[in-house]
Amino acid sequence: MNAKTDVQTGGLDGLKWLLVLVLIVMAIGGNMYYAEYSLLYRVLGVVVLAVVAGSIAIQTTKGSAFWQLAKEARTEIRKVVWPTRQETTQTTLIVVAFVLLMSLILWGLDTLLGWLVSLVIG
Repeated sequence: MNAKTDVQTGGLDGLKWLLVLVLIVMAIGGNMYYAEYSLLYRVLGVVVLAVVAGSIAIQTTKGSAFWQLAKEARTEIRKVVWPTRQETTQTTLIVVAFVLLMSLILWGLDTLLGWLVSLVIG
């Protein structure tokens, strides 16, 4: 993380975002307009327009900041120490056992309190 924050705005950012919006609308509209064509062709068209829109969006100030954040997040994910299969299984079994134990305790309390209320009410 950088300590200082630079506020930079590109002169054409608004135009680029407008172009991204137009491309997304074209993808959605084209998918609906060409509904009688094969799904494969429609999906390929939407994917191509999404890639073009994404590449234009990344060239904006906010898009490049998002891309930098995504790269930093990927770096942080690589630093995480993930549990082994055995640790995951053991933790899952402990959680299941605790849930079963608590459900039995709550069932017993519910039965006891129901019995007491029925004695009081008659």
